[in-house]
Amino acid sequence: MPKRLINKIKHLLSANHGALTRREIPRDKHHFQEEDIGRNVLMVLDGLTKAGYEAYLVGGSVRDGLIGLHPKDFDVATSAHPEDIKRVFQRNCRLIGRRFRLAHVRFGREIIEVATFRANHSKADEEDEHLSAQSEHGMLLRDNVFGSLDEDAERRDFTANALYYRHTDGAIIDFVSGYEDIQNRTLRLIGDPEQRYREDPVRMLRAVRFASKLDFEIEPATAAPIRSLADLLELIPPARLFEEVLKLFLGGSAQTVWPLMLKYDLAQWLFPLSTPEVNHAQGMQAMIDLALRNTDVRLAQNKPVTPAFLFAVLLWGPLQLEWSKIIESGLHPVPALQKAIQRVTSKQAQHTSIPKRFGLPMREIWELQSRLSSRTIKRCQSLVQHPRFRAAYDLLLLREEAGEIEAGLGQWWTDYQKASESERTKMCEALSGTHKPRRKRRYKSRRNPNTPGNT
Repeated sequence: MPKRLINKIKHLLSANHGALTRREIPRDKHHFQEEDIGRNVLMVLDGLTKAGYEAYLVGGSVRDGLIGLHPKDFDVATSAHPEDIKRVFQRNCRLIGRRFRLAHVRFGREIIEVATFRANHSKADEEDEHLSAQSEHGMLLRDNVFGSLDEDAERRDFTANALYYRHTDGAIIDFVSGYEDIQNRTLRLIGDPEQRYREDPVRMLRAVRFASKLDFEIEPATAAPIRSLADLLELIPPARLFEEVLKLFLGGSAQTVWPLMLKYDLAQWLFPLSTPEVNHAQGMQAMIDLALRNTDVRLAQNKPVTPAFLFAVLLWGPLQLEWSKIIESGLHPVPALQKAIQRVTSKQAQHTSIPKRFGLPMREIWELQSRLSSRTIKRCQSLVQHPRFRAAYDLLLLREEAGEIEAGLGQWWTDYQKASESERTKMCEALSGTHKPRRKRRYKSRRNPNTPGNT
């Protein structure tokens, strides 16, 4: 039987088996506030509608608005194809992506992402197979089969992300009972969970991220295959996993997402050296918990957070174990540290890459730890001027709080930062009992043997 005919039969069977029921929830029956929609987003919706196309807000912005959060990122779904979107917005629009082709409409620094309605990849005809492709493991490599609104809803990941807001009358369109799942705070995959995870293993990370961020329960059938399929994350490029790590830990719920990652055996595929089963360094897991809690607090206070510090904490325990092994082999501690850093970062990069802009600061944070304990006047003056001093100091405090090292050094540095110049000098001089200044060596003058008199 021709492959084209097989694909059509598959599509018809799946469509008949999981027929969707369209439901419209009018403006006065839901709590999504149109006032939260940015002016530029409305311009995109109006522009597409006036050009004769369907256009809706979809995904996280609708979901967050319904549970009382203020949406930040707005995605638009439309019946217009990418080239049609380009014609509507012309120079403001840029088409991107190969795996998933979509449009970016730019307003100054703000970018509105606009995607064409997709259909199930099995709908692709034989001659259109370049639009959709899967790996031998079932992972989608390309997903550019365009379809209708109901087909687009069916191929989205979670029911809570498959609600469409129509700005012309304020109605929300629901094909998959996503509205009820949001009310019940339930995270449910659309379709067969195993198949959906195989199509894109990153959905497993999205499941724990959304459950943590939104305080949703993962529906049992959605949760069931995660542990057995977690190894599929090995197929995801390390660079993409780095982006997912940022979403996991910089979304304001890092402290609760890490336990979920451990529970579903996902952490070992992102940070294999940092899980409790592998790493038994003193205070390791306590440090991670404290760091993630502090990250959530800083984000809630609109304070900056750097991924370099998070990676420095997550890999500090593995670094200590590797460093100790190398020192035991007979190498001096300083070159041993450099060798340990190289080994740990190389192993980590095989799973989750660390871009150089974060990897270099991470190394400096580690290297400063030993220097913080050597407190001469000149060294202290130099250390507080170091661009990575504050992050290194924060790591020192975490190490003390987690019980890895004795308390005291962190408080000393806390007092030092608050002290005046003269007080700082006295603090360092008070340590002279343990840090004596070097005595100058006296050298006897040697007379040149070739000068007169040395015969």
